[in-house]
Amino acid sequence: MALALATITPGKPEIFAALQGEGASIGRPSVFVRLSRCNLACRWCDTAYTWRFTGDNRPHTDDVAYDRGQNQLTMDEAKVALAIAELGAHLPFPRLVITGGEPLLQGAALARMITNLNMLDGRDWHVEIETNGSVAPHAALDPLVAQYNVSPKLAHSGNPAELALVPERLTAWAQDPRAWFKFVLGVPDDLDQVVALARVYAIPANRIFLMPEGRDSQTLRDKAIWLAELCSTHGFCFTDRLHIHLSGDTRGT
Repeated sequence: MALALATITPGKPEIFAALQGEGASIGRPSVFVRLSRCNLACRWCDTAYTWRFTGDNRPHTDDVAYDRGQNQLTMDEAKVALAIAELGAHLPFPRLVITGGEPLLQGAALARMITNLNMLDGRDWHVEIETNGSVAPHAALDPLVAQYNVSPKLAHSGNPAELALVPERLTAWAQDPRAWFKFVLGVPDDLDQVVALARVYAIPANRIFLMPEGRDSQTLRDKAIWLAELCSTHGFCFTDRLHIHLSGDTRGT
């Protein structure tokens, strides 16, 4: 059994140790696994190498098509678990962040991998899954997850609402206390859609994070000025993109 992973360089899976850069766990030491494949296509996506392979013509601001063989690899679930355990051996609190792409597309394989990891390491890992919120968790995976970082895609992402904002999924996430919401804003007017979604699905304000869209420190700082004010006014939380400030827009960070 295998997982489809993104790569840092051709042939090297994107499994790494770093501080969590976004959301409710920002700043916490973690081990990351980045999976390949996504069911959505955000025009500003900073990990387009996980889905926009040659032949995929879905719009993206960079308009780059990536070679699948260079940017995706399959890896045995047991080997993924071993790599995570080795990277996290020094962590007093073992935290795993599974990101993508869209991780929940590989739910059954993730359940087997996490079960393997907990047995191999002898500790129960705090597992966070970063998801676009449009896919339901696999029944075997869900009990193993401590935290969902749910990032529904707003209209400015370029995704059709019927694909990105699935009512039954948003309802379920809003009712799950493990789910923290992260909305990416490009301009102040994007807030209107966040407020509407929060109202329709009864999402508590203290579980909503607003994050500036950007792939460099200056852009993030510029947008943080007005975004922080919106958070204060509406009672939402603000999240930066710590990894961008520390390492830039690079893989494996």
